[in-house]
Amino acid sequence: MITSHINRFFVIFSKNFRHTNVEAFETVIFLAVAHFFGCYNPKQLADYLGVGHQGFYAHLKELSLYTVKRLLLKFMVSLAAERMKAVLIKSDPTRSRACITISVDNSVIDRLGRMLPWTWSWYSGRWKKVLNGNDLLGIVITINGIAIPLHLLFCSKQGRGNTNKPDLLISMLKVLIEEFEDHDIDLTAFPITMDSWFISNPLNKRLHKLGFEKVLVAGKGNNTFTIGKKKQKASEWKKEIQLIADQWGIDVPFRRIKAYSPTFGCTVLYFYQKSTTRNYYLMDFSEKHMRGVEAWRIWKQHNIIEQFWKILKSVFKIKAMRPLGNGLYVALLIKVVAYLLAVILRNEKPYFKMSITQIMRRIRRDFDLENILREHFHLEILIN
Repeated sequence: MITSHINRFFVIFSKNFRHTNVEAFETVIFLAVAHFFGCYNPKQLADYLGVGHQGFYAHLKELSLYTVKRLLLKFMVSLAAERMKAVLIKSDPTRSRACITISVDNSVIDRLGRMLPWTWSWYSGRWKKVLNGNDLLGIVITINGIAIPLHLLFCSKQGRGNTNKPDLLISMLKVLIEEFEDHDIDLTAFPITMDSWFISNPLNKRLHKLGFEKVLVAGKGNNTFTIGKKKQKASEWKKEIQLIADQWGIDVPFRRIKAYSPTFGCTVLYFYQKSTTRNYYLMDFSEKHMRGVEAWRIWKQHNIIEQFWKILKSVFKIKAMRPLGNGLYVALLIKVVAYLLAVILRNEKPYFKMSITQIMRRIRRDFDLENILREHFHLEILIN
């Protein structure tokens, strides 16, 4: 069964990348499949097969940075468009239950080496401190609670101009809008959620200009709001606002309040209790403010992008590959292909409702890696 799904990547490749080295592409898919058998980089796979690892790296170097980025984008958009079309043709209640939402977030992959590309000092939310690593900016779409990455980009602090994340985000969204237009899907019709790092009036206006009507952002504690006749910081409002429990469709104590900000103007805030001791709030930057239950359902999907980062780091071990030069995007391509293959398999009957870790264990038990590789791949390194 896994072998039939490998072919879909070759079909996409043959349609869009006819002049690219086929052996280099086979090596990428080859390494992605090997993740299900516990081989997370070319050296581990070469040791498992008893061959030299130099051949794998030689093939991967033949892929240009442009080709790798295009492959990455085509694979992600193709799967997302397929899943979205399957939902959009159904009834309104079914589309509502799918809760298709676009989430934006960044994650720091900590690195010890200083010679690796795109490695700078970044603040890590996981470690609560500044450390060396790669800052990966990602746009993910969630469909029925499953995250499918749409665009991934390593951020840099070096360049001729000021490379700020809002500009990168807008450029990424423009590319995605064009890609989904080829699939007859209007990406701007879906809500978009972001962390508090992205709060700004200019970014909000640029998102509206692109066509996004529903924008939900996590709030910062130092923002100032006027509610009623009282003006104070959000950190103080979080302590004073009385939340209401057991509201229809909302499974946490929640409160929707209109407020005025000298920075953002008239807006709507959604206060909610995340734990027994801490309250948080969201800012509604939508052109037409949402109801509380709608905003809460949309924001619940934002946590799924955190699960995606965790899977990429813990399950597929993105740190296990430490390539130089443009190889960082090659490593990302391999990891994402492995993730997409796992997402595809989750829809199949034997793996339905299994976690990705359980799927990997099941495949390792039911299939033999060497048989798969010899049946579907024709690399010289295996023949020799």
